[in-house]
Amino acid sequence: MTFRESAVTDTSAHELLTDYFEGRARGFPAGPYAYLRSFPRPEQFVPPDGVFLVAQLDDADVGCGGIRRIGPDGAGSAEPTQAASTRFEAKHIFIRPQSRGQGLGRALLQELERRARQFGATQLVLDTNSNLDAARGLYLTSGFELIEPYNDNPNATDWYGKRL
Repeated sequence: MTFRESAVTDTSAHELLTDYFEGRARGFPAGPYAYLRSFPRPEQFVPPDGVFLVAQLDDADVGCGGIRRIGPDGAGSAEPTQAASTRFEAKHIFIRPQSRGQGLGRALLQELERRARQFGATQLVLDTNSNLDAARGLYLTSGFELIEPYNDNPNATDWYGKRL
């Protein structure tokens, strides 16, 4: 697998994110607790404050994910404070269904962690939903621990952190 830096607005990244959001929406109940789609803001995924990656296998786009610097309250930070300068959040980690089960999600997460360290991160956080068993398993076996909520994401039920 290889990783290509991409703007979240590039065609391939946008298609992967659309697949991600559609899959998430199918996994949520209808009604007032339906999945809320929110495309990432491109400026949050620009080095050295973040990066968005497209994962490729045999020249096919099979997944994506990004990291972004966040402030101590979980909000994106245009002017980082000391606390914000070391805390990054992983977002939209996704492998297309036909490519799952090959360790690609783990490889993508490891690459995002590596990039976060390069940007000076000392902590990586993320949020997820309790109905994503495979994702939760990946995070726990990758050294993440449950933490207190750091944001108000209406789609999230679980928050994880890892010291880098």
